[in-house]
Amino acid sequence: MATVTCFITLSLACLHVTALKSQLFTRLGDLSYSSEPPITYETFYFNQKIDHFGFLEDGTFKQRYLVADKHWQQPDGPILFYTGNEGDITWFCNNTGFMWEIAEDLGAMLVFAEHRYYGESLPFGQDSYSDSKHLNYLTSEQALADFAVLIQSLKSKMPESPVISVGGSYGGMLSAWLRMKYPNVVVGALAASAPIWQFPRMVGCGDFYKIVTQDFAKSGQNCAANIRSSWKAINNISSTASGLQWLSEEFSLCSPLKAKTDAVVFKSWLQETWVNLAMVDYPYEASFLQPLPAWPIQVVCKHLTFDSKVSDYDLLHGVSQAAKVYYNYTGSSSCLNTSQTATSSLGALGWTYQACTEMVMPMCTDGVQDMFEPEDWSFQAFSDECYGMFGIRPREDWAGTLYGGKDISSHSNIIFSNGGLDPWSSGGVTYNITDSLVSIMIPDGAHHLDLRYSTSLDPPSVRSARALELKYFQEWIEKAKTRSGQTGSENQL
Repeated sequence: MATVTCFITLSLACLHVTALKSQLFTRLGDLSYSSEPPITYETFYFNQKIDHFGFLEDGTFKQRYLVADKHWQQPDGPILFYTGNEGDITWFCNNTGFMWEIAEDLGAMLVFAEHRYYGESLPFGQDSYSDSKHLNYLTSEQALADFAVLIQSLKSKMPESPVISVGGSYGGMLSAWLRMKYPNVVVGALAASAPIWQFPRMVGCGDFYKIVTQDFAKSGQNCAANIRSSWKAINNISSTASGLQWLSEEFSLCSPLKAKTDAVVFKSWLQETWVNLAMVDYPYEASFLQPLPAWPIQVVCKHLTFDSKVSDYDLLHGVSQAAKVYYNYTGSSSCLNTSQTATSSLGALGWTYQACTEMVMPMCTDGVQDMFEPEDWSFQAFSDECYGMFGIRPREDWAGTLYGGKDISSHSNIIFSNGGLDPWSSGGVTYNITDSLVSIMIPDGAHHLDLRYSTSLDPPSVRSARALELKYFQEWIEKAKTRSGQTGSENQL
């Protein structure tokens, strides 16, 4: 069954094939956070090579990075370096509260580096997304090299300051990989909600959706079961013009459903809604992807307590009320837009390209162990869709080759934190590999909850996680300074 997923991108594009839907619609869900006390930073630009690994393209571009040094203890205070995600770096800077909260304790400088091709860091300016030739340098390897070169430039002015990389979601993957690829540049890394194993033959393609389903199943009686039943109900009602009109009115859609193919888009929109709710199931009110109540899935599930005898219309009335918890919690939306489920601060088109090159993350559903319609993963279909969009084909196993897959025990000083409610934990490191490749699990945490600002409603598990992360940071910094002192003594001999 072909499906359609629409994105708010630079050109309002729509994707028309099953293969790309699961890979692209979540876009690794890099979330912003609720409003917090004002912060101050300075904005800088650094000249980066467009191509770090070849010699024909010798052009440069300006990489944006943000610096906050209010608490930095000169001359050798540590640097916490945020490895930017697929979006505007100011969004992550303003909302990664954990770094701001520990800066004073560590006497640390904070640096937030923007990922190439996102925000203002465009290698070819307005032409950066014009075609695949210009997009060719949008890779994680190039981004990591950007970070390494930038850090080395900073370190030339403060050589005794140890650097720790920090990131969440895709940014967390980059944080871990930066430590793996450039251990001479960073002394350790915090990789929060980083699915570094969500690649072919590393984890089951259905694991992601199983966790989403578990979140709903334990948040309300019959909740997951009724969502599972809703797809057939939508198929039944959307089979007629009057049914399409009823669905459009019941869900207050901005663009009415007019054809059966519109119902496919509608179902994809709902599927993405349930996934986003799983990622942002936080214990307090928050306003980022959408304004939401505390424990939003529990609130959603109050509308989905029907028994198995419920009619299609009653069931979908409950689903519409549940969806409006996500899209209209404040009551300010006059209609619901099926082409938008999350913030536009994320670079959807850029991530789509990355998914079509290196970030091949198989996802599938079976409708039994999860609450979604059955959908197989087909690399060939995925590859064909990518070729149709960009004229390129993904390298199925390149990420495993490049970053070591599950064979990473030779590395050191990386914390992998994961929330038990977060579907991305399916591809995360959830057990200790060595004494210095450690897992911190947050059973009642959603997507990188530990990187958010602390609140009085935080569960004890995330408070403990943050305290342990800070302890590791302090140990890494102390060891780095000890080594630096020893090296300095040797140089004097």
